[in-house]
Amino acid sequence: MTLPLAISLSLPQVASAADTEEYRWNLKDLYASDLEFDKDVAKLQTQIKEISGCSGHLGDSLARFKTCMDLNADMLKRYARIASYASQTHDQDTGATAGLDLNQRSDILGSQLEEATSFARPEILKMGEKKVKAYLAKDKTLSIYAHGLEDILRSASHTLDKKGEELIATFGMATNTASAVYSTLSNSDMPWPKVKLSDGQEVVIDQSAYTKYRSSSNRQDRKLIFDAFWGKWKEFERSYGVTFYEMLKKDAVYAKVRNYPDSLTQALDGNKLPRAVYDTLIEQTQANLPTLHRYFSLRAKMLGIKDMGYHDMYPALVSSNLKFSIAEGNQLMLASVKPLGEDYVKAMTKATTERWIDVYPRPKKRSGAYMNGAAYDVHPYLLMNFNDDYESVSTLAHEWGHAMHSYLSNKTQAFVTADYPTFTAEIASTTNEVFLLDHMLKIAKSDDERLLYLGSALENLRGTFFRQAMFADFERTVHAKVDKGESVTGEALTKIYGDILKRYHGDKDGVMKIDDLYATEWAFIPHFYNRFYVFQYATSIAAGSMFADEILKGKPGAKDKYLHILKAGGSAYPYELVKSAGVDMATAAPYQAVFVRMNKIMDEIEAIQKKRQ
Repeated sequence: MTLPLAISLSLPQVASAADTEEYRWNLKDLYASDLEFDKDVAKLQTQIKEISGCSGHLGDSLARFKTCMDLNADMLKRYARIASYASQTHDQDTGATAGLDLNQRSDILGSQLEEATSFARPEILKMGEKKVKAYLAKDKTLSIYAHGLEDILRSASHTLDKKGEELIATFGMATNTASAVYSTLSNSDMPWPKVKLSDGQEVVIDQSAYTKYRSSSNRQDRKLIFDAFWGKWKEFERSYGVTFYEMLKKDAVYAKVRNYPDSLTQALDGNKLPRAVYDTLIEQTQANLPTLHRYFSLRAKMLGIKDMGYHDMYPALVSSNLKFSIAEGNQLMLASVKPLGEDYVKAMTKATTERWIDVYPRPKKRSGAYMNGAAYDVHPYLLMNFNDDYESVSTLAHEWGHAMHSYLSNKTQAFVTADYPTFTAEIASTTNEVFLLDHMLKIAKSDDERLLYLGSALENLRGTFFRQAMFADFERTVHAKVDKGESVTGEALTKIYGDILKRYHGDKDGVMKIDDLYATEWAFIPHFYNRFYVFQYATSIAAGSMFADEILKGKPGAKDKYLHILKAGGSAYPYELVKSAGVDMATAAPYQAVFVRMNKIMDEIEAIQKKRQ
């Protein structure tokens, strides 16, 4: 039976609900107290000393090899739980010194762990494939390590000797300066401008205010906010250029030290992703920019704007006062995932009642949303800042998609193969978003509701696919320059980004006007300090769209193939895992599925608009 759409116009209980235990995650599932946390930290510190005895002796015997491998796995599992408790204690109140202290202690411990285990890769390579495989054949309990060992052996030409690996591990504490400077400067030290809005309100346009007011219904206010915000970034263009260039140089050096031809090849090789995946994504996106431009033209028409500008990107296509409580959001989400089968729905239903999630915003609570599934023996944790609108419901479905991925992987896989890479991580979340949209459209009571859901999905495709592909295009360009020994200044980065930004938004074709000032946006994007990361959002939504479409159409075997990806965790290389389920991310097909879906949504919107003419 389809659950009814549950909507309320106001939720006065939310203000107090933020502090209600029912809506807070239960970190006692990780550790009953800080004292228990301290005990586990002490245990890990003892193990770090213990594993030093494995250094130089990993291949002495099968028994020694197994003991060291098991100890290493136990250490990593323990650290994942420690780090989860520390980071989430901090995230629930970023102003509390206790949480910050736990987080810093966890970071230091992580560096000590990395340094202590840095001997393993070069020693496994020294043992050689023949000896490693002989050990695996003699002791079947070692099979859980087979994939990880294969990954190490294939990287022989990129792994240094023991001394070299120890040196790189030691430098790990000293090579994050660029990211740290960016974070400090952008979050704490920049003197943000103040503007006076059309209603007389004076607002300091920092990052949170920019995010809030850029969607203003007043177009003059939006332009004022964009000019002030990006003008401030322009003032710091030189400084951010130096910072980002330092990171680009670091990546180029590490690629060279590890015998890779360039930084992109090294980044992709970590998960054995073919270069064709990255290049095909960008090629297909560039070839299908008319679909994106169609959306911009539709947006302009719906907003009643003739001269679309970059500052017109964020107002909602459809205004709505629909409100959804967290209970209603859960209800809608659970109804939407029924195509994934009874077992999936039953597990998710139970999980939503067991305080895995911190639901509402509070002062000093970390902003945004995420899922952490690293605590293998416990359960995934979700952080939300639920504010009762449809976007919150969509985000809820997204994060629970991640949580169910971790739940199924942890349930099926051993710890060492449970963790999955980003390349498959976002598939689970974006697939659930497609299911939610399909369900919402089926139960919508009016065209206004349909427009709300369709508009939200359209903007999600713009932001998660096209925008991330544009970022990937920029990253490939600037990394390639530095890999070849060229320098780039802040001004040069703005020129490169501006050319790409204008091409993607149809500036030359009159689709959308991009002011040169706004090309400093590259300096604002924190993801660029995590090299070649964001492209996986685009590939994931492409794969997710294809899987969801096949499952909703009832294609035989589609559901089981999809669930197999979730249960497989990190037991296979992600590209090969997704390909075995019938989606080859190095071909045009999955990207074409995104464009088809986006055009179909626009067709539906235009059909509703036509009825109203």
